[in-house]
Amino acid sequence: MEKDWFSWAKEQTDPLSSRSKPEALEGLTVIDASFEHMGGLVCSSVLAEFGAEVIRVEPPGGDPARKYTPDGILIRDTGLGYLVEGHNKWHVTLNLRSEEGRKIFKQLSSHADVIIETYPAGLMDAWGIGYRQLSKDNPGLVYLAIYNYGQFGPRAKCGLPDAEIVSQAASGIVYITGEPDEMAPPEFAIPTKVGNWLGWYTAGLFGAFGVLLALNHRHKSGKGQMVDVSGIEAIMGLIDYNIVWYHTQGEIKQRIGNYDTAVFPYTFARCQDGYVFIAAYNDQAFSTLAEVMDRLDLLEDPRFNSFAQRTKLENERALLEIIEQWTSQFTAEEIIQKVQQCISKKKGPAAAVVTGRVNNARETMAQQNWWERGVLAKIHDTNYGELVLQMPPWKMAGAPPRFKWPCRPVGADNEYIYGKYLGYGSLKINKLKEAGII
Repeated sequence: MEKDWFSWAKEQTDPLSSRSKPEALEGLTVIDASFEHMGGLVCSSVLAEFGAEVIRVEPPGGDPARKYTPDGILIRDTGLGYLVEGHNKWHVTLNLRSEEGRKIFKQLSSHADVIIETYPAGLMDAWGIGYRQLSKDNPGLVYLAIYNYGQFGPRAKCGLPDAEIVSQAASGIVYITGEPDEMAPPEFAIPTKVGNWLGWYTAGLFGAFGVLLALNHRHKSGKGQMVDVSGIEAIMGLIDYNIVWYHTQGEIKQRIGNYDTAVFPYTFARCQDGYVFIAAYNDQAFSTLAEVMDRLDLLEDPRFNSFAQRTKLENERALLEIIEQWTSQFTAEEIIQKVQQCISKKKGPAAAVVTGRVNNARETMAQQNWWERGVLAKIHDTNYGELVLQMPPWKMAGAPPRFKWPCRPVGADNEYIYGKYLGYGSLKINKLKEAGII
């Protein structure tokens, strides 16, 4: 008897079976020389999860990124942000600001397929270890440079540090995020940053895409190339119609908080145990939502009886109040079930009502779905103890990603990596350590 789809999909892509399957990037060597920048770490995490050998190069004493953490929390020598992105990597130390350190880096780079760096534009080149110098001896090298202002252009020479919040602010996303002026107290009606390190994560993921495409080109041509990624530009690519709206209509998108100028309801509403998302994408779907709420009278209300009327900001505010009068009577799960029961009897546009619970970290971790799918896992490590970490999000049948080990302490793999690639023994490594080179 043929298995149902869900059983078949799990059998094919369950992360628990990943170790018995080949790795997509096995044999690839990556040097992650990013500095004070989670974006480089995010990029190398993707490559490491798919089988690349990633050599994480930190300055002696560790990368300041190890201290990016809430409330100064450190586990051993490492903050929580770095623990999330330090996995699957060999950690070495090297002082790139010293002549001897740069000489060693150049030797190590001759063995690399990919180099990742996040220094201000041109600094690695000025040190003699940028793409132009390294690619002479290693023409197949793929060199990823992540910097907010890019490697050329009027701002590239500014030398400013690559701050994540600048990625958000300069891209325009902070300007359009937050409560509108007329609908919130002044202390809340301000441009608001996105809650996570969006700039770094976006730059890192776009960087990984660029590296993989450059490797594909190298497979066909034999030639490497430089990949230039700006965190600001990466976020610009995510801000839907923001730029084209201004270009075509002269309209500057403003902060609208829990409202939306393109469709409404498309909002978060209070419920008995938190918040729930509610959306009805067209007139037929709004009729379905009114049916679920037992408020068919809304279909005759001139403020809500057409798509155009519902997306007027003053009407959106009134409609949200009505929706919350209903949602506040139920838990999020009860609302989801009521919507699901109704749309299961609908077809086409009338079924386009969407709802979902707004989770905090505790609620996410309490949902068995994520544990069964393997995107959360409890890890026991001799260095960092028990950790719950996010696993790779991809589920793949043929060459899946995998989690091999958590973060490593600063310089933990000096002897292994320098011995393997440069033939250094303990005596040589100790001398370099005493000299402040590693």
